[in-house]
Amino acid sequence: MVDVYSMVDKVPVAVLRSARDGKVVMPLETADITLLEAEGWKAPEVFVAKGRDGKTDMWGLIARPTNFDPNKKYPVIEYIYQGPGDQYVPKTFRPYDWNMTSLAELGFIVVMVDGMGTSFRSRAFENVCYKNLKDAGLPDHIAWIKAAARKYPYMDVDRVGIYGCSAGGQESTNAVLLYPDFYKAAYSACGCHDNRMDKIWWNELWLGYPVGDQYKEGSNVENAHLLSRPLMLVVGELDDNVDPASTMQVVNALIKANKDFELVVIPGAHHTMGEDFGEHKRYDFFVRHLMQVNPPKWDEIK
Repeated sequence: MVDVYSMVDKVPVAVLRSARDGKVVMPLETADITLLEAEGWKAPEVFVAKGRDGKTDMWGLIARPTNFDPNKKYPVIEYIYQGPGDQYVPKTFRPYDWNMTSLAELGFIVVMVDGMGTSFRSRAFENVCYKNLKDAGLPDHIAWIKAAARKYPYMDVDRVGIYGCSAGGQESTNAVLLYPDFYKAAYSACGCHDNRMDKIWWNELWLGYPVGDQYKEGSNVENAHLLSRPLMLVVGELDDNVDPASTMQVVNALIKANKDFELVVIPGAHHTMGEDFGEHKRYDFFVRHLMQVNPPKWDEIK
């Protein structure tokens, strides 16, 4: 049988293995990334640190800009998709990780970590999320980022932003609502902000039935009045995965609470991070709020 394997910092290798005992019969191919490295490409760093309990290892990635200077201070952006139901931090080689690389090239340190509540660790590890989607693994993420910053002082934990889509949209908004002392800005796309109005089969897997306080406690609609940090909400007009009304309910609650925020609606778009327009808005949003720099005008960019 042909076995192709890689890691985020190890290029893909193809070998022929014996189906009987798994031993390598012969090597077939090893990816050549010479040209990629000549362009300045570097693999993200695999980083491990203890989570909220001070005992359990949390694994994640750290991406740096290609012109990285360890003598500078960099704001940090977390890309979040905590699920649950899987592990989400990439495990295999990617020459370009759109979720991390593009923002890193603007001058950010970009991170991603799987916290408690994700899968394939232990029953107890995953069960943290049961009837507790409000948790979103965020206590582990915060502990992990702080540990990374202790090792790498160029990571500025006073300027941490967060973004995500779908469950990640819910979780990124949750982060600035419940942990505003740590997360200073959030970009949230197509979030399932209130699990009482999302698809039944997914939400009941994690929150159970009947609908009770566990649904209300994790609702960004219920917690919208807590907003004290910059927030950009993005939604596709024709989202057929998470009802756009989920985002609009948060919008309504924020308006009623007299909160300042930004809303971007993408006409004709489905379940999306924001497409090209939203991507540009996300860049500007984090540059403005974490770097304290006014981004260039759109018509000045070539």
